[in-house]
Amino acid sequence: MLSVLLELQRLKRLDRTGWVLRGLPPGAESVAAHSFGVALAAMLLADEASARGVRLDAERVLRLALLHDVAEARTGDMPRTVADYYGQEVRRRAERAAFDDIMRDLGEAHGGRYGELHEDYEERASLEARLVKAADIIDLLAQALMFERAGARGLEEFWEGAEARDFGLEGVSREVVRETITALVRARAEMKKE
Repeated sequence: MLSVLLELQRLKRLDRTGWVLRGLPPGAESVAAHSFGVALAAMLLADEASARGVRLDAERVLRLALLHDVAEARTGDMPRTVADYYGQEVRRRAERAAFDDIMRDLGEAHGGRYGELHEDYEERASLEARLVKAADIIDLLAQALMFERAGARGLEEFWEGAEARDFGLEGVSREVVRETITALVRARAEMKKE
């Protein structure tokens, strides 16, 4: 367990590449800070969906959120454009191999369980995984809004199509996510008016 804990410390210092590529200073947001934001957003989304009658596994939601970017301790935070050059499947295989290598020291019981969660997230196989993917984008938009409120410019691409994004959710879960994204888009529009 110690080797995993120590290796994952890298995520606290690993910059989110998308912000750096857009001119924000190093240290603007780390992968670990993003994972924390995703876990909070996922918890809030899950709790709201649950309060409205959706049956889901909140513990699974939090585990998926905490593990969703673990592979980046080895691969680095690859921007979306990497897929344009390497292809989505190559990126996926690299991240899976890195994830499995990191978890190897935990043994088959724990490593296998975490590997199954990683696969669920990548495939968006469960409601919980789709909700965490929505939380991933919600945290990105919340961070973009905070950067823009602090004066950052050139982040429009993150907002393009935000309200139309489909996470494969249905019914109440879809409503909760859409309401949250719409609230972020409105907050940005209000900020732009000022």
